[in-house]
Amino acid sequence: MKKLLLGDEAIAQGALDAGLSGVYAYPGTPSTEITEYIQESQLAKERGVHSRWSTNEKTAMEAALGMSYMGKRALVCMKHVGLNVCADPFVNSAMTGTNGGIIVLVADDPSMHSSQDEQDSRFYGKFAMVPTLEPSSQQEAYNMMAEAYELSERMQLPVLMRVTTRMAHSRAVVEICDTPREQNALNYDAKAANWVLLPANARRRNVVVTGQQAELEQMAVESKYNKYVEGTDHSLGIIASGIGYNYVMESFQNGKCPYPVLKISQYPLPKALVRRMTEECDAVLVVEEGQPFIEDMLRGVMPGNAEVKGRLTGELPRTGELNPDVVKRALGMEVPENYTACDDVAPRPPMLCQGCGHRDVYTALNEVLREYENARVFGDIGCYTLGFLPPYKAIHSCVDMGASITMAKGAADAGQWPSVAIIGDSTFTHSGMTGLLDAINENADITVIISDNLTTAMTGGQDSAGTNKFEAICRGLGLSDEHLHVVVPLAKNMPEITQLLRDEINYHGTSVIIPRRECMQTLQRHLKQKRAKEAKQ
Repeated sequence: MKKLLLGDEAIAQGALDAGLSGVYAYPGTPSTEITEYIQESQLAKERGVHSRWSTNEKTAMEAALGMSYMGKRALVCMKHVGLNVCADPFVNSAMTGTNGGIIVLVADDPSMHSSQDEQDSRFYGKFAMVPTLEPSSQQEAYNMMAEAYELSERMQLPVLMRVTTRMAHSRAVVEICDTPREQNALNYDAKAANWVLLPANARRRNVVVTGQQAELEQMAVESKYNKYVEGTDHSLGIIASGIGYNYVMESFQNGKCPYPVLKISQYPLPKALVRRMTEECDAVLVVEEGQPFIEDMLRGVMPGNAEVKGRLTGELPRTGELNPDVVKRALGMEVPENYTACDDVAPRPPMLCQGCGHRDVYTALNEVLREYENARVFGDIGCYTLGFLPPYKAIHSCVDMGASITMAKGAADAGQWPSVAIIGDSTFTHSGMTGLLDAINENADITVIISDNLTTAMTGGQDSAGTNKFEAICRGLGLSDEHLHVVVPLAKNMPEITQLLRDEINYHGTSVIIPRRECMQTLQRHLKQKRAKEAKQ
């Protein structure tokens, strides 16, 4: 059977066909569509595959470990910065090992289309000493899922699969199997001595995992996803990984490259294949999406005098995405001039939706803070980050998920006043609650705004873990009712909201204001669904 699938959808279908029992994820572009596809899958519904969103990537990874402990196959999905959030359980999962297979799917975002950095997740795979896969096509992404689960269960290690934005969000026809594998049965083979990471147990497991590296490297040498293609011109050899391999092949008519090409899609780095190329070629060009991961390692495994070229030497740009034109230039080929934007076209920066509740929040906040000298507003990750842009220009920082509250507290500790934090509902439950607990425990002189639009809006309107629970959470963390307020961000309520802001800023302790109004996008979707339902009745 053939289907036209996004890379993300091919991964999801591959996991389902490989006997998946649960997907655990927090929405993050460009990985979100994997979980959404599984949520909509009829096969997943029939089999009872777990597919609800997790509160954050750390809880997702830990839940997947629990499913693996019971012998079933789990998938964890996230964008690259989410891997930082779950680094503790991810790195330790190599020490515990797996019972049922675990694939940790990470979608990197070169050129930072929707991200804070260009982090390359392959470094985490090397650091944690786990096998890493990097598909070069949607078909490979689908095929790799079944083999990755087999690898995970054979080696009793999690498998990291890394894709990039273009792979995740481009479509291709994918051949899928007609008979999905059954899910694993529950089993109780997990050994507590492996999963209880007391130092004595961890030291023993560390010897085991370290000892597996030679076997994993040999598996990479023999992998069908790593291939050495002979060439007639040995003045240059090309090492290409992931989607970079496609760009190399597109550079030559009918994909016939005159140079030897080493395609790498499975790690650890297959040093034997690398050495073969460096012994045969005068120079080696490394074409990889992301950071110079292979290029940097290459210098440590190369014999002879072959010259290494790539991102570090300037043949390829040091930052941003690759594309076929960039690769052609690195190969010394002529590239036709690209069309340039007309000077008459006005730039259109992103902006908050018309009618968005965040607009009213920023309007009120700006009105009040004009009354204070040197006020500072610490922002967070979400739609409301657009409050940095005109016309609001309302926030002064945005670093990572949940940083707003703790940064506001740190600024207050330094003597800053007023110190205001603004955070979204989903981000608050993701990683803002612990910062608020710190602030409450010290009664820090900050005002926290939890701008609640009842969804995870920035990534498409997924469920938010704390919906209708924020007042209870704040009370549970120790905040008094006297300094906990809920308002409806509408123009008619502006006098009430601005007065509340003044009162709580002038209160020298921790306070929380929750402006609550549904996201316009999800509201329209819900109204459309309601009308459709009524029309059927």
